[in-house]
Amino acid sequence: MMRKQYLFIFLTIALSIAFRYIDDKARWVVLPGSNLHVNGSTNINNFACEITDYLLPDTLICNKLNAKGQVLAMRGKMDLAIADFDCHNKMMTNDLRKTLKYKEFPNLTIQFISLNSFPDFRHPVSITGVVDISLAGVKKRFDISYLFTIDPRQQLHLKGARAINFTDFNLTPPSKMGGIIKAKDLLNVEFNLNLKSL
Repeated sequence: MMRKQYLFIFLTIALSIAFRYIDDKARWVVLPGSNLHVNGSTNINNFACEITDYLLPDTLICNKLNAKGQVLAMRGKMDLAIADFDCHNKMMTNDLRKTLKYKEFPNLTIQFISLNSFPDFRHPVSITGVVDISLAGVKKRFDISYLFTIDPRQQLHLKGARAINFTDFNLTPPSKMGGIIKAKDLLNVEFNLNLKSL
């Protein structure tokens, strides 16, 4: 009789641990239509470059549960081909690609590290997280602002935004005509991901 009681208790604990393990992670597939925008300026005007349709089927994984005071670990990344950038101006597009050393380092990579809290998808919510951005052979860690939303079709959307500098990655802002036209160091990076829960 005692053996049956111990067996029942053991199975109950084992099952509760197993179900918690299964349910403690969110998995999101990045869908087509996701995009990246980079906005900057020169001493003369502003420019905007973008990758308009990110097609790689990446999966982001995020812990739902965390110990008190700890962030939620994330896994997953985006590998963006710098050759896909379009600045809607052939000269500017070529200048940006060359500045980012796309032949030597063809991808810009955003590696997701953590969130400070799990999003409540019942209403739009702004949270912060940490990413590693790898560009031109240099990897830097940044805090980033996120906005999570859900549309009427129950599709999830993640918008992330962060200001970075060319010099963060040991790059010199592009210039033309002997320095008469020169890009400023600051870039505003924004990515918009369409996600599907697994």
